[in-house]
Amino acid sequence: MSIRIIPQDQLEKSEKTTAEMIPPLLFPRLKNLYSRRAARLCDLAAKNPLGDYLRFATVIAEAQEIVLYDHPLHMDLQARLVQSASEGKPPLNIHTLPRDTHWHRLLHSLIAELKPEMSGQALAVLENLEKAYATELETLASTLFAGEYAQASSDNAPFIWAALALYWAQMAAMIPGKARAEMGDQRQFCPVCASMPVASVVHMGSHDGARYLHCNLCESEWYVVRSKCTQCEQTRDLHYWSLYSEHAAVKAESCGDCGTYLKMLYQEKNPAIEPVADDLASLVLDARMEQEGFARSSLNPFMFPGESY
Repeated sequence: MSIRIIPQDQLEKSEKTTAEMIPPLLFPRLKNLYSRRAARLCDLAAKNPLGDYLRFATVIAEAQEIVLYDHPLHMDLQARLVQSASEGKPPLNIHTLPRDTHWHRLLHSLIAELKPEMSGQALAVLENLEKAYATELETLASTLFAGEYAQASSDNAPFIWAALALYWAQMAAMIPGKARAEMGDQRQFCPVCASMPVASVVHMGSHDGARYLHCNLCESEWYVVRSKCTQCEQTRDLHYWSLYSEHAAVKAESCGDCGTYLKMLYQEKNPAIEPVADDLASLVLDARMEQEGFARSSLNPFMFPGESY
């Protein structure tokens, strides 16, 4: 199954949804999103062996919250939505969407917020990014979206991605439409922007028990049934791993067919769970999965391959 976004002016022509149906797509709610993430990162840092790095991520998330409200995005996405709906493609596709220089302004505002809080290598990275030409920033963004993290320099990656995420999340939150599930493939990628998930979240409340993958860029979530590999959609060789208890709020779902795994975060076991923060704080589980021979099928916006903070 794949997910297609229906533009606002076509909603009346599409099938009527019922209250009993699970929404296939949840657009981001940006109010306090980054402040909640920062608070969760700060809480998790207190008793975590990676506490220093979690506090580093906390500072970035706090800066994102400030910059989000200082630099709101104004953009008409209607034409883009109509075109993407006719093509069956994600409307904010990271590989094809022309980037507005608004994200440069977001980056420079982030740098201004972060410089007083950083020192050493991180500060040097920020100062170099501050001096970078627009063409250099665009090259870094394209390289990250292509998955060439070593070429982009993983030291730059968390800061570049933080600005791009603010840009994409604002666009995603502005989409005036709904979505429907259809036959198709590539459910492992975000139907809004085609980026990767950071983790999956098993919801409580209005979508109780439903599993959604959380996008590592635009903050949207899309529904994927449980007990099915999110990478290859096989069901026959799935196993669930946790470090401390079978009732743990953070587990890894591994697939013997494709050799990958994805974290599953259970809100009913801990309502405070936040996808980016709890995924980052459970990197010990990632190390265990790698020891078992599984490859991660997701990417955390604060942890790129080769990072050295």
